[in-house]
Amino acid sequence: MQVDYLIIGQGICGTFLSRYLLDAGCSIRVIDCPNHNSASQIASGIINPITGRRLVRTWEIEKFLPFARKAYAEIADLLKQPLIREMSVLEFPTTVQMKEAFEKRTLTEEFVKYPSQNNIWKAYFNSIFEPGEITPALLISLTHLLSGWRKELEKSNLIESAFILLDDIRAEPTGVYYRDIKAEKIIFCDGVNGVNNALFRNLPFAPNKGEVIWASIPDLPDQYIYKAGITLVPWEKDIWWIGSSYEWDFTDTSPTEKFRTRATTYLRQWIQVPFEIMDHRASIRPANLERRPFVGLHPSNDRIGILNGMGTKGCSLAPFFAKEMADHLTKGTPLHPLADIQRFKKILSKNSLD
Repeated sequence: MQVDYLIIGQGICGTFLSRYLLDAGCSIRVIDCPNHNSASQIASGIINPITGRRLVRTWEIEKFLPFARKAYAEIADLLKQPLIREMSVLEFPTTVQMKEAFEKRTLTEEFVKYPSQNNIWKAYFNSIFEPGEITPALLISLTHLLSGWRKELEKSNLIESAFILLDDIRAEPTGVYYRDIKAEKIIFCDGVNGVNNALFRNLPFAPNKGEVIWASIPDLPDQYIYKAGITLVPWEKDIWWIGSSYEWDFTDTSPTEKFRTRATTYLRQWIQVPFEIMDHRASIRPANLERRPFVGLHPSNDRIGILNGMGTKGCSLAPFFAKEMADHLTKGTPLHPLADIQRFKKILSKNSLD
């Protein structure tokens, strides 16, 4: 089999890169080992323009938010299923300092305001301070996105389920070879597996562990995302995504009783309606020290590329940088300088498949 591009991984990055390369008329083959605990599978799906305790505007959100809205709407039309909801985040300050910070942001930040009907939330939440509203935010159904696009690829026999080994890959002057496949280039969209990829091991990956629980909360209105230390995200009918933790020092990828107990205790204190814990999972995010993606072709071998390192902003960043990568591959257009891995040319120069 001969293709233009061999794509490793079908998370958010691999999904959009394969979609954009197909749109450009390229032939592809996707290799992906399904993992229901991957970062893409258990992520909340939120695209939030304002994040953190200091309510900081997300990096270049004025560019990434409209692009993401259009990208998800287009692929939703293609898959003929709803994937995107435009919502607001109700942020409940937990300290006087956070309350004051929110008040200041309402004066200067277009995404921050106070909701017109604050009193109605007293029936559902225990909170000393009234919530503020961050709007618009997007909520993406990643489960349906990933499974829906996989089915599309399967229809055309463009994907196979396998865990790829670097020893099975040969990069030669005539192309990249993997088993019976010859490709012009190979692009790694392999998420946390990229941390152990010898080709890119010198990139400043900083993986962290996140834990999430799902709970049935049928009496909680689902037109908002709620945040107060932890985040409550409407997942499907009566089911809520609740999380998540950020652990930089971890020894395994398993869910812990410590997080489950802490999250359950917090919920009992915060919400006034009944809930029941339904599921608890953990995953490792492919974050990095710079908090900027890894995008582009290897400095030592331009037949090898990467689209990774999106961290906690994968939903907002992946569509944009997948399109940039596709255009770079097919048209030679430049990449965003803060994402292009050429910025690591010196440290990557010793890694290749030669």
